[in-house]
Amino acid sequence: MTQPTDDSPPAPPEIRVAVVIERHARPSVWEEWRFSLAEVLIDEGQWGNQPRCLRDDGQRASFLYPGFPVRLHRDEGEGYYLNLSSGAPVWFVMWRIDDENASQAAPETVTLSYNEAGRLLDAQERVDNLPLPEAVRAWLQAWTDANYRPEPKKRRRPASFVDPARRGPGGDTPGCA
Repeated sequence: MTQPTDDSPPAPPEIRVAVVIERHARPSVWEEWRFSLAEVLIDEGQWGNQPRCLRDDGQRASFLYPGFPVRLHRDEGEGYYLNLSSGAPVWFVMWRIDDENASQAAPETVTLSYNEAGRLLDAQERVDNLPLPEAVRAWLQAWTDANYRPEPKKRRRPASFVDPARRGPGGDTPGCA
């Protein structure tokens, strides 16, 4: 392992979280189990690093999964900006049902990036969201303000206002034949 030098880039900002997933037994005649996200909690090490059952009454169970890092990366700045500008910022949690035991589901990753969540959804993964607490929203907003600038929107003139000699072949639509 090499030692970092003074000119090495700083580590990305990070918080650790724990995810609570609830399991409902036989919610309908068509389902054996139904899972839902219950909470995303700040993890300061108080839960260790192993998943645990918080309660199980036979009908409903809650499971805590600690130790998920949420790192902020410059190349995801647009995704954080989109999450913050949505009006209701959220945690995005990708989770899976266990292939060998359908009564178990576990989170795989937690992100604050709208774009990363979109890529996971495009890959047919399960991604659910939960509201972001104000303290985390403020932390994300401060980081995004310092590290991301949205590209200015370019106004495009309607083709009908463009000189016909400057339009593409085919009339109003540039580049169409």
